[in-house]
Amino acid sequence: PRLLVVTWMSVLGSALLQNTAAPLRGCWNARNRRQARHLIRAIASHTQQCHPITYHVEMANNPIQPGHRFPMPKDAMLHARLTELGWASATFTPTYPDADTLCLVHTREYVTSFLDGSISTESMRKIGLPWSQDLVSRTLIGVGSAVLAARLALQYGVAVMCNGGTHHAHPGHGSGWCIFNDQAVAARAAQRDAGVGRVMFVDLDVHAGDGTAAIFAGDPSVFTLSVHCSAQGFPRVAVPSDCDVPLPAGTRDEQYMEALQAVLPRLLDEQQPELVMYNAGVDVHAEDGLGKMSLSTSGILARDRFVLQQCAARNIPVAAAIGGGYEENHAHIVDRHLCLHQAAREALPLFLQGRQAALAARAAARSSGSSSRQRAQ
Repeated sequence: PRLLVVTWMSVLGSALLQNTAAPLRGCWNARNRRQARHLIRAIASHTQQCHPITYHVEMANNPIQPGHRFPMPKDAMLHARLTELGWASATFTPTYPDADTLCLVHTREYVTSFLDGSISTESMRKIGLPWSQDLVSRTLIGVGSAVLAARLALQYGVAVMCNGGTHHAHPGHGSGWCIFNDQAVAARAAQRDAGVGRVMFVDLDVHAGDGTAAIFAGDPSVFTLSVHCSAQGFPRVAVPSDCDVPLPAGTRDEQYMEALQAVLPRLLDEQQPELVMYNAGVDVHAEDGLGKMSLSTSGILARDRFVLQQCAARNIPVAAAIGGGYEENHAHIVDRHLCLHQAAREALPLFLQGRQAALAARAAARSSGSSSRQRAQ
């Protein structure tokens, strides 16, 4: 069995090596190309099984005042922890998205006003963060992380951000510490640049994904699923997703998994997305400072494993954001976010099998087409 595993991974590694750039145009620099080739060779030789991660050193910048309830330092802390565990060797570096990419989702007026600092004090008050040039840089690299994660997912089957899940950002305004909707921008960029058709959002943050729902309302190419706590006081104005699963305060592991198992496999089969954007918020934890659910850390790990395994079994690529998580002790939040990375690491072989099958089918189609043309001649 081990020989068979090494064999199919070697074949897959060779195939991926020849197809590295295809779904990665627009965010592929020399450093990421080197990292991709290193990862592919490691997969092929069976010497490494680390899932693709997106992170930039700028995520260590914290442009908000100490003690602010938004735990921005957790992103850098998470990558440091992944490095300690030896799980970060497949880290890819995002770049800033351009304004046109941001405007795939947001209005030109809103994008310009935030980038140049002309945004109103009232608009920033609604976001809940003070404007600064450092905040602009931090926001842009966060969106770039999502764009890159989506492209890596199309290449390897799964990719996980060390940040993200800014699902309260609407087309013309930000809200709830969310400025630009990172995964929404990434989905639109994947449709524009990588030929992706149908996208499905699986938002399991404790808060409803109101911004994402507003952005894609009425769009048949995007399906939004939000499983959230019905007792949260935010967002104050509900925006319906294509499928909302509100759960009561105090929901525990078993109740949560029953609800998720009842809806996710069915929707994946019905919608047949070409890409899943997963928001794996850990503010569903019983000890979270804002969330009103009562999941345990092991319950969060079971949730993340279920989502990734269901997608991998259907050969659906997944780009995942860590989502929300709030507590004074940021190390505790990081421990919960590790669940997503652990689940991705475990599911990687199944995703790679799916990518192998997709590459084989593509090669067969090309061969068949070439044979048909030769016969016609």
